[in-house]
Formats: sequence, C-alpha cells, structure tokens
Amino acid sequence: MEAKEKVSCGWRNNRWFRAAIPALLLHCSIGTVYCWSIFSQEIADYIGFSKGATEWAFSFAIFFLGISAAFLGNVVEKDIHKSSLIASICFALGMAGTGAFIYYGGLHNGSIVALIGIYICYGLIMGIGLGTGYLSPVKTLMLWFNDQKGLATGLAVAGFGAAKAIASPIMQWMLEGLGDGGIYKMFLILACVYFVMMFVGHLLLKKPDTWHEPQSGEKTNSIVSVIKTKPIMNYIAIWLMFYLNITCGLALISQEKAIIKCLGLAASVGIISTISAIFNAGGRLGFSAWADKMKDRNTIYKLIFILSIVFTALVIFTRGIENGAGNILLTGLVIVLIMIVNAGYGGGFSNVPTLLSDHYGMSNISAIHGITLSAWGFAGLTGNQLASWIVNSSANATVGYQNVLYVTVALYIVSLLLSVIFVKPTKTK
Repeated sequence: MEAKEKVSCGWRNNRWFRAAIPALLLHCSIGTVYCWSIFSQEIADYIGFSKGATEWAFSFAIFFLGISAAFLGNVVEKDIHKSSLIASICFALGMAGTGAFIYYGGLHNGSIVALIGIYICYGLIMGIGLGTGYLSPVKTLMLWFNDQKGLATGLAVAGFGAAKAIASPIMQWMLEGLGDGGIYKMFLILACVYFVMMFVGHLLLKKPDTWHEPQSGEKTNSIVSVIKTKPIMNYIAIWLMFYLNITCGLALISQEKAIIKCLGLAASVGIISTISAIFNAGGRLGFSAWADKMKDRNTIYKLIFILSIVFTALVIFTRGIENGAGNILLTGLVIVLIMIVNAGYGGGFSNVPTLLSDHYGMSNISAIHGITLSAWGFAGLTGNQLASWIVNSSANATVGYQNVLYVTVALYIVSLLLSVIFVKPTKTK
C-alpha cells in the first residue's frame, strides 16, 4: 500500500508530468497557427475570395494572441487551471467555427458572412486561446525548473515552433485525402484532436506545492510598481527589442517560399521550409538553454541581433537574392540567412520570460510576460504587411525581397542599440 502511495505521489509531483508534458501538449496544439500558409490558398479558393482577403485572419490571430495575453495575464497569474481551460475551449471552438464558416462559404461562394466568420473564429476566438494557452505553462515551468529556467521554457516554446513542422505534412495529407470539402473537414477533425490534447495538458498542469501564490486579501505589488523597480526604459527597451525581432522575423519568413523560388529552388521549397521550421524550434530551445549558462541573459539577444545584422548585410552587399539563381555560394548565403533569422526569431520568444524574471522576479511574471506579448500582437499586424507593401512597391518581386532586407537590417541595428544601451545586467539570475 505504501509503495503504491509513493508511486502516486511521485508522478503527482514530478516536474515532467506536471509542467513539461502539459506545456508541450498545449504549445504543440496552439503552435499549428503557423501552418496557415499550408491551407490559406485552399480557403480563399473554396469560399471565393482573394488570398489577400483571407490573409487577415492570420494577422488577426496573432494580434489577438498578444492582446489577450496582455489583458488575461492576471487570470493566468491567479489560476492556471482556469486559463488553460479557457485556452482549450477557445482554441478548439475557434478552429471548429473556422471549419463551419468555410463550409458555409463553399455553399455561398463570395459571402461576406463566411469571410467575417473566419476572421472572428480564426482571428478573435482562436487568438484568445493562443494568448492564454501560450502563457499558462510558462511560469509553472520556471517554478518547477528553477535551476534551468531557460531550458524549461525553451522546451515548451520549441513545441510551439515545432508544431508547424509536425502538423504541416499531416494537414497536407488530410487536404489531399479527405476529397471534396477536405479543407473544412480538416478543421473540424483537428478541432477535436487539439481539444483532447489541450484538455489533457490542462488536467496535468500544476504548480509545485512549495510555491506560495498570494491569496486574495494579501497585499501584492501592482504590475506597474514592479516594472518601476527598474528604470522605465529598461522595460520599454525589452518590449521594443521583442517587437522589432518579431517584425523582422515575420517580414522575412512571410516571403520565405517566394525567395526560395527566386533562387531557382522551387522543387525544394517543402524541404527548406521544414528545415527552417526546425531551426525556428531549435533556436527556441538552444538559445534559451545557452542563456542559462550566461551571467547576463541579455547577452543572447545581443548575439541574435549581431548574427542577424552580419548575414543580412552580407546578402545585401552581394545582392544574393537577385543574383543567387545558379550561384551556389550566393544561394547558400541566402539559405543561411533564412535559417539564422528563423533561429533568432524563435530564440527571442523563448528568452523573453526568463529575461523578465531575471529583471522583475517571479511574483508577477505571468502578468508582465502577458503585457510584453502585446508586442507579438502588434508585430503580427506589421511584419507581414510591411514586407508585402515593400515587395508590391518595388520594380519587381526579386528587387522587392532584396529591399525588405534594407529595412530589417536597420531594425536589427536599432534592436542591438536598445539591448546594449538600456537593458542593464542583473546582479542575480
């Protein structure tokens, strides 16, 4: 009897079962939002709208991810079970609703009701699920893995990045195998699958018994007062660094497939996209685990920005995108840039909660992290659209992709200056 009780207590208080596995279940589900490019053209064709019109659904999803994280950070702080349940319901409901409106759009081609319904379901409802689902396991992971915070958060956030690599071939197979109407059937099936995954994660997720969460009635510091414990420019710089890194990442990643085709590698688009997704996930895990060994976690951001500046500048000076077709060296240089940007984009995500905890402590980390994720929301509206505007305003697409790099290298330089000048080293990690 005693042995059984010990086994039971062991798993109930095991950091892998109570933090790492549920975090992966949640993040591997919501991370499939980045599979949008796999089926965006199919949605547009099925409901009778242009691809540009349907693209706003993805932008809205990222925007509401950031906004919901900012406004619901306190809910996550107080009750991870409530927040993870909200995430499970909203994400699955949004996905199922998207499938239902795609079905409606197929019956009523060109219907504005179908398009707005997709905006609301994929953008607003799923966006709320994304924001709360992204935040819910992060503080729990840092509490269970107090000695390896970067590795722990990197593991979960890597799940978010790896979700695209895992789900993309499955979605492609479903689109081809489900026959007529496969696009809406896929959404309805996956809504059920992801709800089960996220609900299991919700049931398993638990903070360690040793952590004392402030109870109602206890005096707690407001988020603003916590942020003011450091010079205000310290936090503003972290927010802007995060925002600019995402904006630059999305600007290049959104044009990734087209750039690869310009290099004459159309047949290898799928393979290169999968590899870039692996670099994205690897950057989330690798950069955050590496930061655990550094005295100042901000050093990782300096490294990300320096690498991004160097390789972007090399492609600019060699005009690698314009002259890369048929030239192995230039093609290789552009591919390396894509991988560096993907890794840095992922690393920026996984290091921000631990950087914030180093500067502001653990007490209000979910709420502060949530406010900081608003940068992701705004970048979701600006990154893709900025790149599209530059490309459309250029003489031709190839020149346009090259011009995008001039903007991103400037933004990376601003990010590096913010990191060096305003984000001061912490005395303890």
